[in-house]
Amino acid sequence: MGDQPTADLPVAVFDSGVGGLTVLHELLVSLPAEDYLYLGDTERFPYGSRSPDELRQFSAEIAAHLLETGVKLLVIACNSATAAAVTDLRERLKRAGSEVGVIGVIEPESVLAAAATRNGRIGLLATSATVASGAYEAAVRGADPHTRLTSVACPDLAPVIQAGSPFDAEVVAMVRSYCEPLKAADVDTVILGCTHYPLVRPLLQRSLGADVEIITSGDAVARRVEHALSIRDLLKPRSGAEGRYQFSCTGDPEAFREVGERFLQLPLGSVERTNLDSGDLT
Repeated sequence: MGDQPTADLPVAVFDSGVGGLTVLHELLVSLPAEDYLYLGDTERFPYGSRSPDELRQFSAEIAAHLLETGVKLLVIACNSATAAAVTDLRERLKRAGSEVGVIGVIEPESVLAAAATRNGRIGLLATSATVASGAYEAAVRGADPHTRLTSVACPDLAPVIQAGSPFDAEVVAMVRSYCEPLKAADVDTVILGCTHYPLVRPLLQRSLGADVEIITSGDAVARRVEHALSIRDLLKPRSGAEGRYQFSCTGDPEAFREVGERFLQLPLGSVERTNLDSGDLT
């Protein structure tokens, strides 16, 4: 493969659906001169109930497709895919001779959470696959071994948000039930371990309490992307001009656009339907 990325290429961001647009939003704000290519694998959403082997295969297929189009950095804007596939994807790219870097969402969030906590008690709200992987446990402990992580699987939350359902009394009750174990553990910092969850951040903050710090992946990943591009001399100069952003998905483009604009908080424009037919990484 031997990809030699250049500064003129876009940053690729992929997710199981529209949740990763919360990460893209922060990238557009923090690094506005960059071009971005976003792919949502909506045909196979949700990833949170998938096996690690499936997630590694999906991530490899998506990466192969994006590398074929030409990108300078891959951002896995999905916590479940990051937990299962980030190490595997880096190894595959290395074997293929590619110099394109891969950034996930878990480690940047964990570092911020470890720095933010005052009492050493950190909470995690995430999908079942992410919690089962133990990836956040390892990342938080790696950032600060003197912290304690309380993890809560939220299997129903991402599908409700992805569907664009109204935040009615049932959703409020669901959010409160997921927050109860974290309140009982007296956490002062909570990681939102799914890129969909920032859409219900006001509900979460109200349930957890105003003094609890909520850590989202968008800001953490934006900092890591800027650093990764800078050290590789791939960062576009801040000339005042805004870069371009493009969207594709594996499912219904209209459904993606309708829900996606709520997540991105910017117009999406055209959305292309993509078939992941470019093969796999070696």
